[in-house]
Amino acid sequence: MAKESWIDVGAADELGKREVQEVGSGKRRLALSFRDGRFGAISNVCNHVGGPLGQGTLTGEYVTCPWHYYKFHRVTGEGEPGYEADCVPRHEVKVENGRVLVSAEPVTKRNKLPHEPHPLEREPEAHDGPARVLGISTTNMDRAHPRPSTSEMLLVSALEHARTELGLETRLIKLHELVFRACEGFYSKSAQACTWPCSITQMDPADQMEQVYEGIVHWADVILVATPIRWGAAGSLYQRMVERMNCVQNQITIRDRVLVRDKVAGFIITGGQDNVQAVAGSLLGFFAEIGCVFPPFPYVAHSRGWSAEDMENNVRSVQQSSELREGTNALLERALELVKRLRETSLCTVKIPRGGRKAHHERGGEREA
Repeated sequence: MAKESWIDVGAADELGKREVQEVGSGKRRLALSFRDGRFGAISNVCNHVGGPLGQGTLTGEYVTCPWHYYKFHRVTGEGEPGYEADCVPRHEVKVENGRVLVSAEPVTKRNKLPHEPHPLEREPEAHDGPARVLGISTTNMDRAHPRPSTSEMLLVSALEHARTELGLETRLIKLHELVFRACEGFYSKSAQACTWPCSITQMDPADQMEQVYEGIVHWADVILVATPIRWGAAGSLYQRMVERMNCVQNQITIRDRVLVRDKVAGFIITGGQDNVQAVAGSLLGFFAEIGCVFPPFPYVAHSRGWSAEDMENNVRSVQQSSELREGTNALLERALELVKRLRETSLCTVKIPRGGRKAHHERGGEREA
């Protein structure tokens, strides 16, 4: 190569102190690696969604992207075994007079393996026919040794009312029966690292959060969420679920794309402690942020107060309360009435400016062909 085809990126002694780092090469950023006395240089842009490879880690001879853990050989740019054809551009590297020189232009091309879009990526579509009701129970328990759950009791009662009295199709998701990973904070690395569907769902076929995404985004018209009160807040499984639903809300913030339109949410909140209104506020705040709307009086709640530690009596009081069951059924019917009105008015068919929030369309990092 001619002299002008090489770019000096720094002193070899300094660059050799780190296994992986970002360096500049003209307009490009490269992922420079060092192992066993040898430098390697590949494109800084991951094939998946453009993560910065130079900010990743070295796993054997592979640079692991910090966003979603895709791997590329640090010297050849090839994908990990089985995915060698999925490769990023590589650059030549040499050391002269104690300086690291990289080729200004890549010596191989980028190649992205074609793949079918994830089924959840399809555009949500309104459906004809009766409203569909999704119930989500967030009570945590040992599946092999189930115990009574007061919030789930009321939820099941409402779904039974929907099926038998109103003739509606229903689904029940019990979060404690699903196996799904906690949110791993991809958004905290970069806004663009939070994808729809969640990258965990895309990478891990065993991750069952897919059932929640399918139900809320694509299937349901009415969403009833039931939660216990745990130390003045919604249960831990509820929190784990909504953290994984960041990818739904972030589509609005990042891409101005609303996935949840004209869907109605209601809540069932029970516990042995007070703080009902704070729990309700948290639930309302999150589901409002993803695009749901609410009927009048959008939650049913029950608590015997701070001093009611005789839990068996808490369970018994809910089991024997016709008022709570009737109230939950009435909540469902208010939600269904709102669905009917939304279908007539199409409230969310146009973009709605969100005060204080704007979509960020800038895409950080290099984008190569």
